[in-house]
Amino acid sequence: MLKKLLFAVALAFGLAGGAAVSAAEPVRIALHVDENDAAKMNLALNNAVNLIKHYEGEGREVRIEMVANGPGLHMFRADTSPVADRLMQLSVERPQITYAACANTRASMAAREDHEIALLDEAGEVPSGVVHLTERQMEGWAYIKP
Repeated sequence: MLKKLLFAVALAFGLAGGAAVSAAEPVRIALHVDENDAAKMNLALNNAVNLIKHYEGEGREVRIEMVANGPGLHMFRADTSPVADRLMQLSVERPQITYAACANTRASMAAREDHEIALLDEAGEVPSGVVHLTERQMEGWAYIKP
């Protein structure tokens, strides 16, 4: 009984299940892209747009970072991306979304394919996608894997 009472008090004060997030703080979301699948990437992009619409509708600032590693790097490659046009369009319409490619994956692909791998202009690069995602989560970013 005491545990239930303490839980109810913690819930009322926003302490249960983690710290309460202030409405003044930006919503920060890291979307993980690790598959070479245009349908899943379009789902992830739809999720990003819907998240922005929802939180901006509440008057909240939103930052979304899509991080690609492994086979998902194809989504950000200049020569293989099936969503290049959509990324270019969203980079103008939704600047709250940024794109980060894993340098480790890029180097592995370059070695395997025996040529440099060019990224789309919209994509930046991080040394390691999984390390970057881990650090983002430690900084309080929400993690979503569509």
